[in-house]
Amino acid sequence: MAADGGPPPPGEEHRVGRRESPEERADRRWGELLQEVRVAQTGVQILFGFLLTVAFTPRFASLDDADRLIYVVTVALGAATTGALVGPVSFHRIVSGRRLKPQTVTWASRLTLAGVVLLLATVVSVLLLILRVALHNSAVPWLVGGLIGWLVLCWFGLPCWALYRYGRRR
Repeated sequence: MAADGGPPPPGEEHRVGRRESPEERADRRWGELLQEVRVAQTGVQILFGFLLTVAFTPRFASLDDADRLIYVVTVALGAATTGALVGPVSFHRIVSGRRLKPQTVTWASRLTLAGVVLLLATVVSVLLLILRVALHNSAVPWLVGGLIGWLVLCWFGLPCWALYRYGRRR
């Protein structure tokens, strides 16, 4: 249907949803992506900041070699996550004004998804380290495994299910 309520213009009968130009769509998607990245960036930066302080606590010296290795991996994952989630900002800043908004949105979206995957790995690594230090027992792998399952379900499973379930209607 046209904006005036009449029939759609020729060639647009098959379009479903918003009537927006590629530039308008890129602007909308960019705004949505920025909101998502702001939420993730804040949490990752706080987590990473806390991780960096752990090595300077008295308890750190008493960690065994395995726990120190887990800590180093966790810090590296936290740094990689921060890089991926800050990446869209620098990408946009470098290419801004060069009429690359649709491509910028695509690459920024990919970086954000990579950041979410890295965040999953970081959170799992943090949980493993904390639960190993706190519990010292065989329940740790089970707890971490259950939490991995929950995070994968919330962050990837449900969105993929919704895409499969409701995406078929198009």
